[in-house]
Amino acid sequence: MWPAAESLFNRLAELGHANALREGERQLSYAQLLSEVEQRSAQLQQLGARRIALALDNGIDWVLWDLAALHAGLVCVPLPGFFSGSQQLHVLDSAGIDCLISAQPHAGFVQATPGIYLRAVVQPPAMHAGTCKITYTSGTTGQPKGVCLDIATQLAVAHSLVQASASCRVERHLCVLPLATLLENIAGVYAPLLAGAQIELMPMAQIGLLGASQFDLPRFLGALAQAQPHSLILLPQLLLALVSAAERGLPLPDSLRFIAVGGGRVASQLLARADALGLPVFEGYGLSECASVVCLNTPENRRIGTVGQPLAHLQLRLAADGEVLVKGPRLLGYLGEAGADEEWLGTGDLGHFDGKFLVLHGRKKHQFITAFGRNVNPEWVEAELVQQLPIAQAWLHGEALPGNVAVLVPRFAHISDLQLAEAVAAANQTLPDYARVHHWLRAEQPFSSANALATSNGRLRRTALLNHYQGAIEQLMANQTCYGDA
Repeated sequence: MWPAAESLFNRLAELGHANALREGERQLSYAQLLSEVEQRSAQLQQLGARRIALALDNGIDWVLWDLAALHAGLVCVPLPGFFSGSQQLHVLDSAGIDCLISAQPHAGFVQATPGIYLRAVVQPPAMHAGTCKITYTSGTTGQPKGVCLDIATQLAVAHSLVQASASCRVERHLCVLPLATLLENIAGVYAPLLAGAQIELMPMAQIGLLGASQFDLPRFLGALAQAQPHSLILLPQLLLALVSAAERGLPLPDSLRFIAVGGGRVASQLLARADALGLPVFEGYGLSECASVVCLNTPENRRIGTVGQPLAHLQLRLAADGEVLVKGPRLLGYLGEAGADEEWLGTGDLGHFDGKFLVLHGRKKHQFITAFGRNVNPEWVEAELVQQLPIAQAWLHGEALPGNVAVLVPRFAHISDLQLAEAVAAANQTLPDYARVHHWLRAEQPFSSANALATSNGRLRRTALLNHYQGAIEQLMANQTCYGDA
């Protein structure tokens, strides 16, 4: 067992016969969970596994195998189902995986027992001492990058989250995001387990998340009605869907006490809409390098338009250029690279403090400068645009241009250009002149990993978008004689 994990397993033992995990009719108490974990831990050790890739759908088995690897002192690598085949192969090879836990066979692996596949790895790649989990970030270019974490850092985050949400008395958490994402793994499994809560688990298709970007709202609402959860973790697009559904009069469970939202910029307007509906939404911010969550709004300390205050185990400050720096538990290093030994970790995000609350502006590398010398963070504008019902996706470009240009993906095929223009005008009302959309183009197709215009988890590939649409933008700007609001 990893030494720092003893506190977690001692906590599981203390909770005895309280309900721990539920998936449909299958339910485990904390005592049963611990017994299952110990059995699976012994099985992995008997098989001689050293580095385990976990490629399962959301469910009880995912949690049990993750904890079993932790109990056995082995390295666990969650394998996201939304990664492409080539990305998954890169993960398996770069991490030196010798044991694959999966519902499906994989080339190069031989079945040892049902659901467990092995292969010989003669010389596994070196990794940082203490690494118990490698989480791969999809990034915006190239192959996924492995972030090496120890268990002490992960549990530090989980303990801080329990402390931050204590007043909400969360006794039932529904895992909405894939467990292979670090956010749900730590905030949706480790934190609820430490709090003695029950974790509700469903396959992703039942939740309504299909692939990397497809979302079935009726299924999602049905899952909420069935689970009656006290807490959820949502991405901004899922929160938008939830709020829009409630505004249309569709029923939501009255059990909700804490809805955390993160993973991307959340427009203040959306949070205000959630407030008007009485939804307990709390925006946060984090990064894989810090084991996910760094800041969080809480019932006691909440300010719309900010990502909250730093968690108890961390310190934050700003560099001279406004970059957010973090001090405290963090990654051991990237797989295949030197260790992370800086006292203050640069996040690559720009921001400022409003009192003790952090306000984010966007990614440092995404900021552009207009022809009039104004700095614009496109994520801010894009978040306002997708608040408008006709707009599903938006990409903003304005580097060295006298006016900002947005490429817009309509939410539905029947959305007219007039409706898009009206949506842009509505978004512009919330923005200062220099950040407004002065011109726009209708996208040829949605931005996706299939056309390489977005990553597998929906982040825009900005360089690819510029290469694809540069000719159309240049033609549009050449035809303009003045640059007013759209």
